[in-house]
Amino acid sequence: MSNIGSYETRLRDFTWKMAEEELGYGKDGKYNLGYFCSDRICEIGNGTKVALVWEGFTGEVRRYTYDDLRIYSNSFATLLRQNGLLPGDRICVFMDRIPELYISFLGILKMGGIVQPLFSAFGEDALAMRLEDAKTKAILTTRKHLGKVRRIRSSLPELSLVIVVDAGEKPLEQGEIAFSMEKAVKNEHIQIATVGPETPSVLHYTSGTTGRPKGALHVHSSVIAQAITTKWVLDVRPDDIYWCTADPGWVTGTSYGIIGAWASGITQVVLDAGFSAHKWYAFIEKHRVTVWYSAPTAIRLLMKEGLDPVNKHDLSSLRHLASVGEPLNAEAVLWSEKAYGKPFHDSYWQTETGSIVISNYPGMKIKPGSMGKPFPGITAAILNPKTFEPINTVGTVGLIGLKPGWPSMFRMYWNNKETYDKKFQNGWYICGDRSSIDSEGYFWFVGRDDDVINTAGHLVGPFEIESALLEHPAVAESAAVGKPDPINMEVVKAFIALKPGFAKSEDLSMEIMNYIRKRLSPLAMPQEIEFVDSLPKTRSGKIMRRLLRAKEWGEEIGDISTLEND
Repeated sequence: MSNIGSYETRLRDFTWKMAEEELGYGKDGKYNLGYFCSDRICEIGNGTKVALVWEGFTGEVRRYTYDDLRIYSNSFATLLRQNGLLPGDRICVFMDRIPELYISFLGILKMGGIVQPLFSAFGEDALAMRLEDAKTKAILTTRKHLGKVRRIRSSLPELSLVIVVDAGEKPLEQGEIAFSMEKAVKNEHIQIATVGPETPSVLHYTSGTTGRPKGALHVHSSVIAQAITTKWVLDVRPDDIYWCTADPGWVTGTSYGIIGAWASGITQVVLDAGFSAHKWYAFIEKHRVTVWYSAPTAIRLLMKEGLDPVNKHDLSSLRHLASVGEPLNAEAVLWSEKAYGKPFHDSYWQTETGSIVISNYPGMKIKPGSMGKPFPGITAAILNPKTFEPINTVGTVGLIGLKPGWPSMFRMYWNNKETYDKKFQNGWYICGDRSSIDSEGYFWFVGRDDDVINTAGHLVGPFEIESALLEHPAVAESAAVGKPDPINMEVVKAFIALKPGFAKSEDLSMEIMNYIRKRLSPLAMPQEIEFVDSLPKTRSGKIMRRLLRAKEWGEEIGDISTLEND
């Protein structure tokens, strides 16, 4: 019997107050998310239980109990306080998937700071833009990434402290301090910051169609939704070994790779190594993983490797499989049944929603290719794109809308109230995705309603790519769109008009690609560049990405009445 039991019964009876009481949220005036992921588990008698099993790329394995989480996160909180950091300060975590990333996340919350997790593969420009926007006060990083931080520090006057968690004996510069989690003074007890349910906790950056990346701000009460969805959707149980493959630089890696897992008091495993079918299967076999939460891109890569690697490993420990980040195609669901003897359950949510809002639940009939049904406590509908009124016709495509009010919903876009307000129309939060509903209430994803590129489950804003492209000395005009890709769903394709004196060539293409890779990230790097004489524009001069995207996807071009020189 799954944790959710009867979906229909849960749907009828559920209230968020029930989830709050199950977690004990607010009991004795305690609301701090960091406390619920560490100290609380120790207080209920599970301090010696293993919380984290970490394996590095060399095969090194480290284990941490919930007592370790509590004590080491106390050390991080103490370090930050001793160096003048205050509640409400934005404190960035910028490192690979090492134990210090996961544990410092809790420490920042316990001292009252706002955690700003950033993907460690970000280049200097992408990093600087997000730190500048948040007015970040401190950053925790490693030697590997310290060079990026040093090269941008002069442009970030608010960034007063750089903490290097693996500094070793090498000298540091002014404003940098070394900290070893393992060697630090053990702090058995600290004063955990007093917060309320609405106190800001995590600032996650996402990309939009236009303008700078947007910081989605979450609050401490998000843990209510993250814990109950971990239990009911991911079906975790006390003796499970859980693996979320997402990087904590993105929301899945925090909501379900830190918060949901540890608030539930389970053992989770982390692999800090590159992807390969053999590595992943060997990891599952070695650690006897029971619940596996991954992404469609990874599943498609595993499909590409075929059944041979599957047959070479004992994967019998797997009990429940779930997927997130982009639509899970029907073929992947059917293949996983063949390969692992059980299907992947697709789930749908966003950085802004903070937790799963639509999903295929354990024990529920799966329709391969469907997103599933709304989580109990979530009111979801398909809306008319013009009136934002619910569409009650089966199979009609519209915008996915959610009724505001669930605990993990973001509370603002940092410094961007105008864009935040536009996300709410006619009493609905507008997800920005198109879908339809079938006669049984299952949602079927159709596509984005904007120009955001979904590459391997990561949303990449074209504006940021185009802005960086224009800084290359050869580029006069640029446009970035998503292009279909069998593994990543979409990859970035750039259309570029060159400045006089530059000629298109393979060498120039590679130079521009690597330029973007270094400045932004590998995800933002165009996989293809097409040189053009000019880009399609409206009469007001706005580049019409829609036309370029339609060409790549073989779609109808639609209305071009505003096209310049049409």
